[in-house]
Amino acid sequence: MLGQAAVPLVLTLKVAGFATLFALLLGAGAGFALARRAFWGRDVLDAVFTLPMVMPPTVLGYYLIVVIGRRGWIGEWLWESFGIALMFTWQGAVFASAIVAFPLVFKSARAAFEGVDAQLENAARTLGASEPRVFFRITLPLAWRGILAGTMLAFARAMGEFGATLMVAGNIPGRTQTLSLAVYDAVQAGQDDLANFLVIVTSVVCVLILVASGKLLRPRH
Repeated sequence: MLGQAAVPLVLTLKVAGFATLFALLLGAGAGFALARRAFWGRDVLDAVFTLPMVMPPTVLGYYLIVVIGRRGWIGEWLWESFGIALMFTWQGAVFASAIVAFPLVFKSARAAFEGVDAQLENAARTLGASEPRVFFRITLPLAWRGILAGTMLAFARAMGEFGATLMVAGNIPGRTQTLSLAVYDAVQAGQDDLANFLVIVTSVVCVLILVASGKLLRPRH
């Protein structure tokens, strides 16, 4: 049973890890931009960035197929220019999971950056600090707890992604079958023992992540 769970577990951790990294880079950047820049349409852009959190997975999966499919806006260019196909690959699963996890990092990062005291940043600028120095010495150290909490939630979300991943990457054992897809297959095949084991592994990891993220978000005294 452990051997049957090992392959999807390793693949899930790999997919979730890369997806979380991309979600962190893009989500933190977008969160900082929207937290510090007032412009027309900011609320609409915020809603668009948050949309994957509430959109039905099948609808999101369809949009992803339109974008990265062999005849999609980006997929066709990738295939004709570099011979890269994301559909039915673990890289496609990373792309789908990153899109799903992105809003969790984005919302947490934006709230964290908005919570930083602007007077501290202005004081550093008054003392001659450059903008990158202000960001890395003042802003980021004060906001990192919220960003990290959102990143951990994004990792848990990427681990459990099912619908969009199924549509984009398929359910190919050993290649694109993650834990959530393996649970589905085990239930369909009547392998209750395997399904229970996979569910317990996933649940334990997610509970640990939620507890850790809750501690990070707890107000400091």
